[in-house]
Amino acid sequence: MDVPVRDYSLQEALPAEVLLGGDHVLGRYRRFPVFSLPWLLGRSWRFAAAITAFALIVGFGAGAVVHDVHIGLMAGVHMFIAFAAMCMVGPALATWVRHRRWRARTERIGVVVAILLGIAVAFAADRWASGYVETHVEARMVDQGMVPERRKAVAPELKTVALAINGLVLLSIYGVLGGAFALRAYFSESRRWQEASRQRELLALRRRAEQADQRLGLLQAQVEPHFLFNTLASVRALVRQDPAMAEATLDALVDHLRATIPKLRDGQAALHSTLGQQLDICASYLQLMKLRTGGRLSYAVEAEPALRALPFPPLLLITLVENAIKHGIEPQPGPGRVEVRGSVKSGRLVVSVVDDGAGLQPGIGSGVGLANVREQLAARFGDAASLSLRGLAGRGAVAEIAIPYPQLPPVGAPSGAMPIAPEGAPTEGVTSPAAEASR
Repeated sequence: MDVPVRDYSLQEALPAEVLLGGDHVLGRYRRFPVFSLPWLLGRSWRFAAAITAFALIVGFGAGAVVHDVHIGLMAGVHMFIAFAAMCMVGPALATWVRHRRWRARTERIGVVVAILLGIAVAFAADRWASGYVETHVEARMVDQGMVPERRKAVAPELKTVALAINGLVLLSIYGVLGGAFALRAYFSESRRWQEASRQRELLALRRRAEQADQRLGLLQAQVEPHFLFNTLASVRALVRQDPAMAEATLDALVDHLRATIPKLRDGQAALHSTLGQQLDICASYLQLMKLRTGGRLSYAVEAEPALRALPFPPLLLITLVENAIKHGIEPQPGPGRVEVRGSVKSGRLVVSVVDDGAGLQPGIGSGVGLANVREQLAARFGDAASLSLRGLAGRGAVAEIAIPYPQLPPVGAPSGAMPIAPEGAPTEGVTSPAAEASR
């Protein structure tokens, strides 16, 4: 498919990582895209300065040899025009082609044709200038006896070889001066730009991920004051009415805090976790909410042992569980149920939070909590991860986090080393004991 050859400006300098060669003064025009107008102008005045010096030397030398200032001057002018054509016609035509904004294949063919036309013009200009030198300078030198009028004849075989070698040498010179060497940089420029763009995108993603990790670290170093105060207030109210329930609530709160903040002193380790650890946090939170709601909440937390050992971003799953309680279970009277399950679907690890509560209401799904979950997923996985929220028939809702795992272990396979659950947290297994007890 013939697609555009570039997505960057021809008028702006390329990033340093895209450039070929050094950044010395004579080559600074190469900071711009090859065969762009700034590239052509910068190259042209540098070559023009060198050609002018060469033409002056030829002109003065020829005039001094034949003792004729006019012939020397015209020889210098012919040399300047010839070498200017050699150096500038091909690149100028290629620059014109590139500014047409043609499709990739068309542009590349056009640039190559332009350089070949420039070489043809260089050959014609060289013949023209050499003809003048032979007609006027060499003829005057013959008249003055400086060179013999007749040269020794050359054998036809040697003449053919000499012409071939001379043609190859001239073609190489025309190509070097006429921009043929720039074709290599031109053809690789788009690839180098794309690679540099990918590197910049990866760097930006890495920085976003670092910022996300920092925010997660701050979040993980906090205990939700509103949640904690409400729980303590419930315990205070139960102390006289139902001491056993107050004690159970305190035990559940301790279990939840142990599951939530076991690694606050571990630095960067606090920014990483396993699915099992996140499920334990959810189970301890649900157990606590079960006690706070007077037992009207039931729940299940399920995942295969092999899946529990997989890495999973911290603090995301608990946000979905909190939303299920806040927007699903608490607004409705009577019993409610929340189920958290991990599974493998289409090569991705999918963790769902299902509730049979009040269902989706206007405004649910656009809050800060879910926005933060989406931001964390995008920072860590880009477009490969997703968060979905949908209502269920009748009542209730389901929220799902799907993250990529290219090398998932087969479900039911031995999981190797398992994360150690905090003291009092549900133990490892397909279904946690706390979840089983809640049924």
